[in-house]
Amino acid sequence: MPPLTSHTCKLNDEQAAALHAWLKESHYEFREVPYARFAGAKDKLNVVFYNSGKLVVQGKGTQEFVEFVLEPEILQEARIGYEAVLNPDLLLPRLGVDESGKGDFFGPLCVAGVYVNAAVVEAWKEAGVRDSKNISSDRKIAALAELIRETPGCVTSVVPIGNESYNRLYAKMRSVNPLLAWGHARVIENLMLQKHRMNPPPVRAISDQFASDKNTVAKALMSLGREIELVQRHKAEADLAVAAASILARHEFVTRLAALEIQFGMKLPKGASAAVDQAAKDFIGKFGVDGLAKVSKMHFRTALRAQGLPEPPKTEWRKKG
Repeated sequence: MPPLTSHTCKLNDEQAAALHAWLKESHYEFREVPYARFAGAKDKLNVVFYNSGKLVVQGKGTQEFVEFVLEPEILQEARIGYEAVLNPDLLLPRLGVDESGKGDFFGPLCVAGVYVNAAVVEAWKEAGVRDSKNISSDRKIAALAELIRETPGCVTSVVPIGNESYNRLYAKMRSVNPLLAWGHARVIENLMLQKHRMNPPPVRAISDQFASDKNTVAKALMSLGREIELVQRHKAEADLAVAAASILARHEFVTRLAALEIQFGMKLPKGASAAVDQAAKDFIGKFGVDGLAKVSKMHFRTALRAQGLPEPPKTEWRKKG
C-alpha cells in the first residue's frame, strides 16, 4: 500500500492550540489561507486548520506526521497506522465469530466466522468494517459482506439455523445459550477445516460472551476448535474479526428474511415490537400456528400473544452469589 499523502480530521480548540504551538516550535513557515485559522508548511508538507475545525494535512510526509505527531501528541489516540504500535494484537491471525437474528422474532438465527491476518486488517483500514449494529443500511451491509468475502487472505463461514430447525433445537435444549454455543462451535470447526487456506494459521478465536459461564461455548467446541485459544469477552464486536463476522451474519439474516417474505407474501418486520406482534397475528390468520413456526422463533412471548394465549409471569433476574 502506498504511503498516505493526504489526511483530514476534526480538532477541538485545545488540540488546535497544541498543534499551532508544535508547528511554531518546529519552525514551520506560516501563511494566510482563506477561511483558515492557521496554515504552516515545511519540507513539502502542508498543514491547514480551518475555522470550521477541520484539519487538512497534505504532502509527502503526511503518513509520518500523522503517525508520529498528530496521533500521539495532538489527538492522543490512534486512528491510522499507529494502532498496531499501541496494540500488536490487532495484527494477530485470528478468527472472529458473531451471530444475527437472536433478538428477532421473525427469521433465522445466523452465525458467521471470519479469519483475518495482518494483510486483511491493512486492506480493511479505510473500508468501514465495524459492528453491524452500527450500520443501519441493508445495502451497506451487503456491500461490506461482498468486500469481506472477496478480500484476499480472508476465510469465512456462515451457519444459518432456519426457523424449523431452530424451534426443534430450542425444544430440546430449552435455552438459547446452548443453541448459540453449538452455532459458534460449528462455525469455528468449519473455519478450522479450511486452515490450509490461512497464512499464518490462527492463534485464537474471539467471540462475544453471551453466557455467564464461559464453559458454555468451550464445552461445545469440536475437535479442531479445541486446537486454538478461545477468547470470550463483552463487546467483542470492537475486534475487527468479530465485526466482520457480525456483518456476514447480518447479511445472511436479512437475505433469508427477505426470502421468507417473498415465499409467504407478507412483510415480516425485524426485531420485536408492536408491529411484529401485529404481523404475527396476521400471519396466523393466513397460515395458522404451524405456518408461524416456519418463519419465527416460537419461544418468544410474541408467539403466545399472537395465539391469544396467556404469557407466563416474568421472573426477576438476580446475579448469582
